[in-house]
Amino acid sequence: MSENLSFPIGKVSEQAFTGKETYSEELKKAAIKNIESLPQLLEESILNLDESQLNTPYREGGWTVKQVVHHVADSHMNSLIRFKLGLTEDNPTIKPYDQDRWANLADTKNVPVNVSITLLYTLHTRLVEVLKSIKDEEWQRTVFHPEMKKTITLWDLLAIYSWHGRHHTAHITKLRERNSW
Repeated sequence: MSENLSFPIGKVSEQAFTGKETYSEELKKAAIKNIESLPQLLEESILNLDESQLNTPYREGGWTVKQVVHHVADSHMNSLIRFKLGLTEDNPTIKPYDQDRWANLADTKNVPVNVSITLLYTLHTRLVEVLKSIKDEEWQRTVFHPEMKKTITLWDLLAIYSWHGRHHTAHITKLRERNSW
């Protein structure tokens, strides 16, 4: 069986609890722990990579390691905003963005990855604080996701972002394994 280079830990629908499981304290704690540990795991995944390795795509036609790291920071900045909107407005429409175009902007190409790693440490401190403060009944608050064309709960968002960080970290760690870095 060949390795799935696009989805090394499976698709979000296979790995997250989105739509499959109801709220539980155990799942919530595990998902928040995934989000809390992401900055360190992502940093460890790029440890000692040189510029050439950072500019290597994780698969043919895929983003480079550098683009992946900056993408995670971009995405998780949006996650904090999405959670805050969901907590303070009634079913707000969240703003989508063109990830591929963002991945090709000058900051992604020119800024060292450690800048996004540092951003993730500080961002996740705030994000985790927000997540830990959400009351049980608030996890059912909703946002409208125009790309998915559906209303999703904050519980769904938690599952998505818990999966998202592990998904992209696995892109890098699997690339390292394949290339014996």
